[in-house]
Amino acid sequence: MNGLEFEKRRFIIGLIATVIIAVYLVRLLTMQIMSDDYKKNADSNAFQKEVLYPARGLIMDRKGRLLVYNEPTYNIMVTMNDQIGVDTADFCRTVGMTQEEYEERMAEIKDSRRNVGYSRFTPQQFLTQIPAKEFSVIQEKLYKFRGFSIEKRAVRRYATTCCAHVLGDVAEVNPAEIDSDAYYRKGDYIGKLGVERSYEKDLRGVKGLHIHLRDARGRIKGRYQEGRFDRYPEPGRNLTLGIDRELQALGERLMRNKIGSIVAIEPSTGEVLCMVSSPTFDPHLLIGPERGRNYRQLQADPYKPLLNRAIMGQYPPGSTFKTTQGLTFLQEHIITPGTYYPCSHGFWNGRTHVGCHGHYSPVELNFAIQTSCNSYFCWGFYHMVMNKKKYGSYSAALTRWKDYMVSMGFGYRLGVDLPGEKRGMIPNAQYYDKWYKSRWNALTIISDAIGQGEVMLTPLQVANLGATIANRGYYYVPHVVSKVEGRAIDTLYTRRRHTMVEPRYYEMVVRGMRSAVLGGTCKGANLPGIEVCGKTGTAENRGKDHSVFMGFAPMNNPRIAISVYVENGGFGAHMAVPMAALMLEQYLTGELSPASQAKADSYAQKVIYYGTKH
Repeated sequence: MNGLEFEKRRFIIGLIATVIIAVYLVRLLTMQIMSDDYKKNADSNAFQKEVLYPARGLIMDRKGRLLVYNEPTYNIMVTMNDQIGVDTADFCRTVGMTQEEYEERMAEIKDSRRNVGYSRFTPQQFLTQIPAKEFSVIQEKLYKFRGFSIEKRAVRRYATTCCAHVLGDVAEVNPAEIDSDAYYRKGDYIGKLGVERSYEKDLRGVKGLHIHLRDARGRIKGRYQEGRFDRYPEPGRNLTLGIDRELQALGERLMRNKIGSIVAIEPSTGEVLCMVSSPTFDPHLLIGPERGRNYRQLQADPYKPLLNRAIMGQYPPGSTFKTTQGLTFLQEHIITPGTYYPCSHGFWNGRTHVGCHGHYSPVELNFAIQTSCNSYFCWGFYHMVMNKKKYGSYSAALTRWKDYMVSMGFGYRLGVDLPGEKRGMIPNAQYYDKWYKSRWNALTIISDAIGQGEVMLTPLQVANLGATIANRGYYYVPHVVSKVEGRAIDTLYTRRRHTMVEPRYYEMVVRGMRSAVLGGTCKGANLPGIEVCGKTGTAENRGKDHSVFMGFAPMNNPRIAISVYVENGGFGAHMAVPMAALMLEQYLTGELSPASQAKADSYAQKVIYYGTKH
């Protein structure tokens, strides 16, 4: 080997050695400085960090009446490193468990595969949610059992059995939730449904911390630096809902043994006054140690009580949708208030026929709304979609029509402050091009004109339609929370959303809805001294038709807009209208008259399931 080759090899070997040393140095630097894994392990040996849990925010109705509050409960924690010389037989008698259950629980805690992040130096949950009454007995003897300590927590309690879908529930965090938010650790609780979920960060508050110093044997020697680094918990923010507890309770009573929804909105703010989904459930079922079992039973129920039909149910709106058609046709100058269309027991055009009930013909807009004439709105839709001179093509005409529907809050989620809202369905030209291979016209899709066909809305969207008409052309995004303690609500809920229709045309539709209550399909909603405006709907279904109502009151300076949807309820006038009248009376007068109370009892006793499981 010559000198040059030797120098080359020495250089290469030296370079390899340098790289290896550099890699080890970088890794050592990462472990000791940049990574906090080892710091955490060292801290767990030197310190015991006691987490102090904040009180979760309270939830109240619009009048300040308590809906959800906290009740103290206790967890028994165990620190394995300190658990020395415990009389397990005495301990088991004290907490009310068998020796086998004790050993099984200890094995679960030590199993790092099931108990991720386990450390023998940190407290682990041994027993959870022990009520205050039971805990008082345990507390007297707990000092005898080294390594066992107390963690004070709280569980949610409900002041009412109603409003379950709106309020939601709280349960233990899952691994995915822990991974997505550093706030949580195993054993913490998080909102799972309703406002408990959508306002979780407001309700949960900020945790506190006490740091205790350990000696070399792991014994607690006092507070670290006399509590200099301790912090106290900050309670969660209280929520005030727009919900009226009495109105909500009446709605749930009326919908007992029925499938459907009642939604009421305050037009001037967008606050949701009630949100009934039926069947419902008692929120108390989802608290305490039986929560898991009860939740599985509710999930297995064929009538799906966990489904919030107010925001997740997607239904044909039926004739309530005719108001949107009248507004669109007026704004697009397809019709005027004096435009008459024929109705010979329905709409006839070639082979296309849409039936209608008997009334005089021809009819104008006010009478068409009053009597819910199918033919009138089919003709208006036909003349809009087929008007190539104005729009250029059927597709362009339908796109213009869809733009009006979207501006009224349909086809997309409104943005209510609850999880799980569905968007409904407003078909567009591309949808029909695909479905009919671009061979369609107004007659092909004529059912859209009367809220059938492919049109689907949620009960919340229908109630919002009532609020928009009440406001003569604008709405606020519906929201169930009206106030959050210590901060303003999102501006999403305080901005007016204007439709594409001028207020003067809304006045014409309002008059038609008032006529429907005075002498048309909504006569059952006529209340003494209150100018109610309404529109019925009878939504076709594979079984018995659904009963629908949409309206508001009073006609001027409206305070409430409402939608009622009863699956398989038949004609709108038979079920939805009288139930809506009771809800309007309750909210606007503060109580039901004796006659109305008797009527409410009667409707509460009606059973409408028809064997259909949804």
